[in-house]
Amino acid sequence: MKNNYPPNFKYEDFGPLFTAKFFNANHWADIFQASGAKYIVLTSKHHEGFTLWGSKYSWNWNAVDEGPKRDLVKELEVAIRNRTDLRFGLYYSLFEWFHPLFLEDKSRSFQQQQFPVSKMLPELYELVNKYRPEILWSDGDADAPDYYWNSTGFLAWLYNKSPVRDTVVTNDRWGYGTICKHGGYYTCSDRYNPGHLLPHKWENCMTIDKFSWGYRRDAGIDDYLTIKELVKQLVETVSCGGNLLMNIGPTHDGTISVIFEERLRQMGTWLKVNGEAIYETHPWRSQSDDITPNVWYTSKRKQKLVYAIFLEWPTSRSLFLSQPIATLGVTQIKLLGHGQPLNWTSLKPNGLLIELPHLTLHQMPSKWGWALALTNVI
Repeated sequence: MKNNYPPNFKYEDFGPLFTAKFFNANHWADIFQASGAKYIVLTSKHHEGFTLWGSKYSWNWNAVDEGPKRDLVKELEVAIRNRTDLRFGLYYSLFEWFHPLFLEDKSRSFQQQQFPVSKMLPELYELVNKYRPEILWSDGDADAPDYYWNSTGFLAWLYNKSPVRDTVVTNDRWGYGTICKHGGYYTCSDRYNPGHLLPHKWENCMTIDKFSWGYRRDAGIDDYLTIKELVKQLVETVSCGGNLLMNIGPTHDGTISVIFEERLRQMGTWLKVNGEAIYETHPWRSQSDDITPNVWYTSKRKQKLVYAIFLEWPTSRSLFLSQPIATLGVTQIKLLGHGQPLNWTSLKPNGLLIELPHLTLHQMPSKWGWALALTNVI
């Protein structure tokens, strides 16, 4: 701060600098639709307390009174619901770094609830009633217990009486000790990717920028995950029963930088070919192949389908899968985006050797990972 801002520059002085003057909600919605995502989560308020809507509980520290002078939450909600088939979700930070009532409650070891009663809870009710998010992504418990936040009281209203009671989904960050234990789905920790099947629905919440959740002007090209690395994250996550929430940080003037847009559109390109192996799938009995590396499995039980997603194309064009057990004359194997049945050989005691098609680089159905659909294997 000393090196880059004038003397006595305070955090609230950032307010007027956040202009969002190039923010175009329709353009954002189009990018998200093109990414192949099924839901988005907008940070409606982070730990600094600045709300992206004109909250009457955040007077003069919100996007309508300060900076953009616009209701950014409403603009994006309308664009998402009018232009896409995505579910609209909102992130909300429970605590605030600078709020005097929160700091006073904290100094008294959370034995009083001035901040939740007068600020946090009324604001959350306002947010849900006004924008009807179908995902509510809570964060920032500040090591305060759930009874300080009255999380159970709020969630009882959310699931029983709120306007989104029949559709809403929530995460697990509702107070100290609740993370990875209570919630519609678990997030456990940022960038959580256990690599094995969990008994409860979970989400890998991670960032395209390896080091930051926000936009960094000084980021170099190597600071961003490549599309190949992102596809790997997606495949590993879904194979183990999780969802992928891929974070991007917009600029202060409301744009999504070109590198983020490219990654999102690349993911959409991959999913157009291979989405059948991702969307509406279930974990299979094995999550990954125990002999051939970088092979992950998903399944659709009713259709008797198992998908083997492999991230490296073998130079021999022969792919060995140790897990599936196939039956001659019954099992059929196809490469998604190619369509023709492939030749395969059953090996003893188990496993398959699959002959991949001879394709030039331009004939490849995708560039960063491929999916085989295996019918009638066990």
